[in-house]
Amino acid sequence: MKERKIAVLGAGSWGTALAISLERNGRKVSLWGRSSRAIDEMRSTGENKKYLPGAVIGPGVTFTDDAEEALDGAEAAVYVVPAQAFRSCLEDTLAYLPAGIPLINCAKGIERGTHLCISQIAEQISPDLRFAVLSGPSHAEEVAKGLPTTLIAASRDGETASYVQDLFMSDSMRVYTSFDVIGTELGGALKNIIALGAGISDGMGYGDNAKAALMTRGLTEMARLGVEMGADRSTFMGLSGVGDLIVTCTSMHSRNRRCGIMIGEGMDPQEATEKVGMVVEGMYTAEAAYELAAAHGVEMPITEQLYRVIRRDVTAAEAVRILMGREKKHED
Repeated sequence: MKERKIAVLGAGSWGTALAISLERNGRKVSLWGRSSRAIDEMRSTGENKKYLPGAVIGPGVTFTDDAEEALDGAEAAVYVVPAQAFRSCLEDTLAYLPAGIPLINCAKGIERGTHLCISQIAEQISPDLRFAVLSGPSHAEEVAKGLPTTLIAASRDGETASYVQDLFMSDSMRVYTSFDVIGTELGGALKNIIALGAGISDGMGYGDNAKAALMTRGLTEMARLGVEMGADRSTFMGLSGVGDLIVTCTSMHSRNRRCGIMIGEGMDPQEATEKVGMVVEGMYTAEAAYELAAAHGVEMPITEQLYRVIRRDVTAAEAVRILMGREKKHED
C-alpha cells in the first residue's frame, strides 16, 4: 500500500520549517507554494533561500505549485498561509481536499473586515471540516534546526487534536492538546500586536521595565477580549498566550518585533512593514482587535494606542504619554 503523505500548503518560513520537521519524523511531505519560480528553486537546491536560508530540506519533501497535486492522496492538510489569505486559499483548494482528513491551520491572525478567527472562516466555508489549530512559541528558524520546541494542538474534536499531537511529536517537539480553539487562535493572533509594541519600545530606547510592563498589561488585554469571545482565561496563561507572547516580544526572529523597532526609531509604519520583507500579521490584527474591542465593550488601551500609531494618528512618543497618563486604577 502506498504511504499517504502530508500536504503542507504555504512555502514561507513556517511552512518550510514544518515540512522539514514532518520529514524528519519520517513522513512524506508535499510542500505547495503559489510561486512556480520559488518552487523550482527549492526543488533544485533543497533549500528555501528566500525565507529560510541555510535550512536543508530532506529528500522526503516534494515540491509543487499545483494544489490539486499536493492534496492528492493526503492524509492531512497543513495550511500555513497568511491569515488574510486563508479564506481565498481554502476556497481555491477545497475541491481537492480529501473528504474527512484533518485541516490543520498554522496561521496566526484575525481576518480584517469580518473579525473572524481562522476556525470561524473554515466553518463558514465548510462546516463539516475536521479543523485543528497548531500554535505556540515557535520560530521557524529554530524548528528547522531541530531545537526543542513546545506547541499546542487545539480542536473541538479530541480525536483530531490527538492526531495532530501524534503527527508533530518528536524528540525535539512536544505537543499538548486543548479543546479551546478560539482561545488558542486569539492568543497566537493578539500577541503579534503586543510584539509590535515591544519592538517600538526597544526602538525608542526604553528598557526592560517598559517591556515587562507592556507584555504583562498586554496579556491582560488579550485575556480580556478572549474571555468576552468565549475563550478560557487559562488558555492565555499557557503556550499560545504567555508562551507565544514571550518569544515574539523578545526575539529578533520575530518579524513583528523587528517591524516595531523600526517604527520606534522613527520609520513610517508602512515603510517598516515593507522593509521586513514578510507578512507582519500584527499590522493587520491591530485593526481587527481594535474594532472587536469596541464591538464587545472591552477596554484595550495598549491595543488602541498601537492601532493609532499604525494609522499615524499619533506618534509613538505621544502614545506612550497617553498610556502613562491614564487615570490611576487597581490592577485587574
